[in-house]
Amino acid sequence: MSAEMLILVLLVVTALGFDFTNGFHDTGNAMATSIATGALKPKVAVTIAAILNLVGAFLSVQVAATITKDVLKIQQTKGPGAGDLVSGLDGQKALVIIFAGLIGGILWNLFTWLFGLPSSSSHALFGGLIGSGLAAIGTSGVNWEGITQKIIIPALLAPVIALLVAALGTWLIYAITSKIVDSKKEGGFRTGQIATASLVSLAHGTGDAQKTMGVIALALIATGHLSAGSVSEGLPIWIVFSCAIAIAAGTYLGGWRIIRTLGKGLVEIKAPQGLAAEASSAAIILTSSAAGMALSTTHVATGSILGSGVGKPGASVRWGVAGRMIVAWVTTLPLAGLVGAATFFIANSIGGAAGAIVIFVILVALSGYMYWRAQQQKVDHNNVNADWDEKSNTMIPAEIAAESPSTVGTR
Repeated sequence: MSAEMLILVLLVVTALGFDFTNGFHDTGNAMATSIATGALKPKVAVTIAAILNLVGAFLSVQVAATITKDVLKIQQTKGPGAGDLVSGLDGQKALVIIFAGLIGGILWNLFTWLFGLPSSSSHALFGGLIGSGLAAIGTSGVNWEGITQKIIIPALLAPVIALLVAALGTWLIYAITSKIVDSKKEGGFRTGQIATASLVSLAHGTGDAQKTMGVIALALIATGHLSAGSVSEGLPIWIVFSCAIAIAAGTYLGGWRIIRTLGKGLVEIKAPQGLAAEASSAAIILTSSAAGMALSTTHVATGSILGSGVGKPGASVRWGVAGRMIVAWVTTLPLAGLVGAATFFIANSIGGAAGAIVIFVILVALSGYMYWRAQQQKVDHNNVNADWDEKSNTMIPAEIAAESPSTVGTR
C-alpha cells in the first residue's frame, strides 16, 4: 500500500470517528427537552434519535457540497486547470491537511463533552480544517468568503433567531392554553414532543452527517478519486451509508453529559416549552440544510431552549450555565484551529505515512484519556434527570461529585 493510500484510509477512519463523536455530542439537541420533561424515556429517546439520524443522512447532499468548496481552497476552480490541486499542493499534503483538521475537531468535541458543554461539532470541524489549512498553505488556502457567508454569519444569527422564535412560540402556547388544567396540558404537550423531537433528529441527520460526507469527498477529490463537480449530484453510496451508520451509532450512545446540561441546566423545562423549543429548532435546521448552510444544530437548540425559558411567564434561566456555553462557542473555532495547526506541523515534520500514523496514535491516546476521565464521574441514562446541583452549577449530579471529587465539570 502506498503512503498516500495509507493516509487516505486513516483519514476515512478518522472522519467516521468524528461523525461518531458528532452523534453523541449532539443527541441532546434533539432529545434533551423530551427526556427532561418525561415525554420519552432516556434509552427510547436516543434509539429514536439514532434511527432518524440514519434516515436523515440519506435525504440531501447540499451541506456536503458546501464542505468541499466553501472551507478550504485546495483546488483550482477556474480556467484550464479547473479541478487540479492549487500550486504547491500535492495529494498527500492535501490529505494531511484534512486529516489534521479532523483531529482538531474530534479532540475539541471530546474535551467539551467531558465538561458537559454543548459546543458546536460543526465549528470544531471547521476550526480544525481552517487551522491546518493556514499552517500548510497560509491565508490563501482558506475560503474566507465561503466561511463568512455559510458559517460565521449563520453562527451569529441562528441562536438569536432560535431564541426569539422559541420565546414567541412559548408565550403563545401559554397564552392560548391558560385555561387548561396543568396536568392535562403537560400530558398533551408531552405527546406532541415525541413528534417535534423526532423532527429535530431527522433534521440533524440531514445536516450533520453530511459534514463528514463532505470531508471524505474532499479527500477523494484531492487524490483524484472523485470529481468535484459530481458532488452536488450525489455521493458514492459507501460514503453516505458509512457516515449515516457512524452518526447513528454515536447518537445511540447518548452523550448523556451534554443531554443533562441542555435538559436540566439551562431551564427547568416543562412540556409546552419543550415542544416550542423543538419545533423552532427543527424549522430553522431544515431551512438551513436546504440552503446548504453548515449551521450548528447546537447553537440552534440552545437558543431555542433559552427562548423557551424567556417566553414562559415566571420561568427562570440559569444565565451562568448559558455564559459558559457561549465562552465555548466563541473559543471553538480558534482552539480547534490551534489543534489542527499543531497536528499538521507534527505530521508534516515527520513526513509521509509515519507522520500520519503518529498523529493518529496521538488522537487515540488523548481520546482514551478523556473517556477514562469521564468514567470517574459518570453521567448516563440512570442519572441524566437528577436534580440540578445549584451549588456547583455543573452537570455532575451532587451525589457523584460528593463521592468522587475531581476537577471534571467544576467551575
